[in-house]
This record gives sequence, structure tokens and C-alpha cells, in this order.
Amino acid sequence: MLRLSLALVVCVLAGWGVRELVLVHQLDLLALQSRHHVEFFRMSLQSLLSRNESLPRVIAMEERLLALLANPTDTKAQDAVNNYLLDVQHGAGINAVYLMDRNGLTLAASNFQSASSYIGHTYAFRPYFQLALHGGLGRFYGLGATTGEPGYFLASPIAGSDGPIGVVVVKISLEDFESALVRNGDPVLLVDANGVVFLSSVPEFKYRTLMPLDAEVMQRIKASRQYGDQDLRPLGIHLQLQDEPQQIRASLQGRADDVYLAQSVLTAPEGWSIVLLSSTRQQRQNALLAGMATGLAVAFALSVLFFFRLNIKRYHERRQAEAALRQAYADLEKRIAERTADLTATNASLEEKVGALKTTETILRETRDSAVQAGKLAVLGQMAAGISHELNQPLTALHTFADNAVGLLERGDAAEVRENLGLIRQMAARMGRIVGEIKSFTRKPALERRPVGVTSVVVQALMLVEARRRQVEAQIDVLGVPDDLQVWADPQRLEQVLVNLLLNALDAVADSAQRRVNVTACRVDGRVRIVVRDSGSGIDAATLPHLFEPFFTTKSVGQGLGLGLAISRMIASELGGSLDARNSDGGGAEFIVELEGA
Repeated sequence: MLRLSLALVVCVLAGWGVRELVLVHQLDLLALQSRHHVEFFRMSLQSLLSRNESLPRVIAMEERLLALLANPTDTKAQDAVNNYLLDVQHGAGINAVYLMDRNGLTLAASNFQSASSYIGHTYAFRPYFQLALHGGLGRFYGLGATTGEPGYFLASPIAGSDGPIGVVVVKISLEDFESALVRNGDPVLLVDANGVVFLSSVPEFKYRTLMPLDAEVMQRIKASRQYGDQDLRPLGIHLQLQDEPQQIRASLQGRADDVYLAQSVLTAPEGWSIVLLSSTRQQRQNALLAGMATGLAVAFALSVLFFFRLNIKRYHERRQAEAALRQAYADLEKRIAERTADLTATNASLEEKVGALKTTETILRETRDSAVQAGKLAVLGQMAAGISHELNQPLTALHTFADNAVGLLERGDAAEVRENLGLIRQMAARMGRIVGEIKSFTRKPALERRPVGVTSVVVQALMLVEARRRQVEAQIDVLGVPDDLQVWADPQRLEQVLVNLLLNALDAVADSAQRRVNVTACRVDGRVRIVVRDSGSGIDAATLPHLFEPFFTTKSVGQGLGLGLAISRMIASELGGSLDARNSDGGGAEFIVELEGA
């Protein structure tokens, strides 16, 4: 045991020493590589910023700007400058360009057509305006006071006889530069002179500070509205801006704490700093692997001495494990046989229950279809008197026209005979339509969903309840139902639902002073909603929860079985929809049928 402990100590010491040497070398290489990367970012940023520095000076020499400054109320001069600035924006590929007078009021802007146009806004509080007004080139980065969009502002004065009379401002977006930082892979921060991170490839670092800001700096930032309402809180990591690389510990992008090599470089004349955070995880892993490899090499030499002894011990252990495995396998097979017998018996019982369930489902389906047919016959019974009246009128007319035709035929008046025969044909066709609707309504078809026009079903349902409507002297209005509105439904069953709802609505308004029923339909989020609304007294609170229960009715004895609404809801459910009821805001009740639109 003592020899083994000494061997382990030797392996650990050898591996640790090699790890430290390799780590120092790896970190030196990483620092050199990071320096090259951060210098590349600095040159790219300076190239981007300096490329447009002369642009505001060139724009300031345009005579149209001088004309507008001389007469700010001239709308034609303003339109000319707006269009000129818009052409400059498109040609230079910049974010925006605008003109301010010496008081900071924006007179013209390239975004004059935008709802967030700069025109009419005063930006005298911005440092770039103040620098330009004193004859210099104003440079500034911040969030837009009007649009809230970040950008880099370049401002140049427009010279007059007694000093600057206005300022031209160019706004440049740094989004492409920030996207390049994100694509770099390693975290990159762009820090202003006050220590505020305003661009970063790590979103949670944006608008954070390297250290707490004193009250004077914070007041100056708020006065210029440089970062709007952003909460400029410290990052909480020990990071200093210096030429030499430094190691810091931080948690980035939701990952665990890691050690980073921070390399920063200053950019002039803005006073910004670019900071590159390079993870040292790979270098530490390489050093660790080198140390482990060294330790393993030493351990391998020592392990050969114990190989044969350990090999014999493992051989005996393997034999014992094989014996235990064979016993466990035998026990498992026995338990599987017992469980198989239990499952066989359970399966037989389950098959019997499934057969019984299928039989029950068949009985339930037949009972349901019978209930639907019974509902149709109940409705037909309610309509019988009205239908008899509907048929009696055409029959009376047929007798009259036939008698007239005989008399006219005897007089030889062929034209009048032909006219009478035409009227007889119309009466026969009307009787045929009434009988056809009754036959179609009472038959018991199989459920078949297909695209059905809502208008045609409503018209057929209105024809079936016409006798009841005349009896109660009510008015039925079909409002706003598009001709091309279709649903997935069975036309006969949907017609039965509408007939039940219309009959209930007519019963509800029978004793009302105003007897009106409205039918509306519209498409709502891919479904079609059909609403039947009456002008009756509405549904009381005690009745509403039981409205769709079978055999529940508020009508007097002999006027209904209480199955109409229950069957209607069952049909709506079969069609893949729903049927609900509620009291209308304007009085009365309304029933809502929702089905899948076709």
C-alpha cells in the first residue's frame, strides 16, 4: 500500500508540473492571437466611422440648405431639401440625415415621410449639436431621441456671415459592425469613454457599465439622453481597460463560470475601447490533457507491475459474475412464464369486455339515430296543421282554375285556357316542393359530411316553418349571410337543427308585443357561426343550465317532448361543432351553432 501511494504521488507531481508549463505557453499564444483580433476590429471600426466623416461637411455646402435656413417657413424650400436629403441617404447608404437651425430645431430630414420624422423636434441638448455649433465636427453615439434606434451621429456646422447658422447631422447605423462581432464567436464589447458597454456580441452585457458611474457622469448622460431610459447597472465582473491582457472570471450566455483572457485597445478620437474576451477553456484543457498524459505515462510504467495480479483477480470476479447472471436468468424466465399465463387470462377477459363494449356502442348509435328521427317526427307533428293549410290553398286554387279552364275551353278561348293551365302547373309545382321538403326532412339518411351552402339550408328551414310563422304573425329576417358561405355538414341534419331553433324562437315570441326572429351567419377563425336570435323574454337563470337536457321543457303539456334542443346539440356534436344558448344583450335569447367552415 505504501508503494502504491508513493507511485501515485510521483504521477501527480509530474503531471502538475507539465500542466503549468503548457498552460503558460498556451496563454501566451492566446494573448498574441487576441491582440491581432482586437486590432482588426479597431481598424474595421475606424474605417467605418472615418468613411463618412466628410459627408456632413459636403452636405453643408449645398445652397438649398442655405435657402431653407434663410426662410424656414418656405414649404417649397423645405420640400426641396427633404428630397435632397433623401437622395443623399439612399446614395450614401446611411441611416438618416437632417438639418437643424442654430437653436437645434429640425427643419428638414431624410425621413420626412416617416411617422417618426425628426422634423419639428429640437435636439439642442445633444453634444454633437453643441460641438458643431462651436465650429467643430460633432461625434456622438446614442439612442435616437425620437425613434429610439441606436446610431453614430456626425454633425457639421453651416457657416454664415456671423458664425454657424445651422447644423447638418448624419446618422450611421453600426448594426452590421455589431453583427460582425456576434459572428466572431468570442465575446466582444465596445465601451465608451465613460465605461458604458453600448455594443456587444453578448446581449446581456449591452448598456451595462464596467464600474459604477459617479453622479456627475450619470447626470451628463441623462442630460444628453444618450442611452434613453436604459438602466446602466454595473456588470459585476472585475474588468479594467489596460494594454496588457488580464484574466477575469465571468458567466456568459447562460453558461457556467469560465476564465476569460480580456484584451482591450483604445480607439481615437471617440475615446472608445474594444474589449475581446477569449475563453481559456481550451488552453486549460490542453494543459490539463498534457499533464494527464504525462501522469498517465508514468502511471502506465508503474501499472505494468500490477497487471498480472489484477488480471487474475478480475478473472475470478468474472467467473462469479457469470454464475450469478445464469441464476438470475433462470429466475427471470420463471417469472416471465408466470406473468405470461396471467396476461393470457387477462387478455381473454379484455376481449370479452371489448366485444360487450362494441355491442353497447352499436345499441347507443341506433338509439341516437332513433332519437334524431323521433325529433324530426315530433317537429313534423307540430308543423302538420300549418302544412295542411299550405296544401289546402293550392288544392282550392287547382279546383278553381280547372273549372275555369273547362268553361273557357267550351267558349274556345285557347289563350285563357293556356294561362289557366300554366297557373295549375305552378300550383302543382308548389305542392310538389312542399311535399318534397317534408319527405326530405322526415327520411333517415346516414351521416355524410360534405360542403353545404348555409343560405340553401336556411331557405329550406324557413319553408318548413313558414306555416308556424304565419300562425304567430312573426317576422323572420335573414341578415348578412354571404351566398358563398359553406360548412362541412350533413344538409338534412343541419336543416333539422335550424328548424328546431326557428320553431323554438317562434314559440318564444308568440306572446310578445314585437315578434321578430333574426338569422345571421359569419366566418370566425376558420369556423362558421350561425346565430338564431329572438325578441322574446329571454331565458331565466334557473332554466339555462338545464336547457339541453333530454325531456326538459318549459312548454305546457302536449306542446313538446323536451327533446328538440337535446337532439340539436347531439347533431351539432356529430357534425364536429357545438350548440350553445345565452341571453342577448338587446333582450331575448340567441342560439349559436358553430361548425367547421368549408
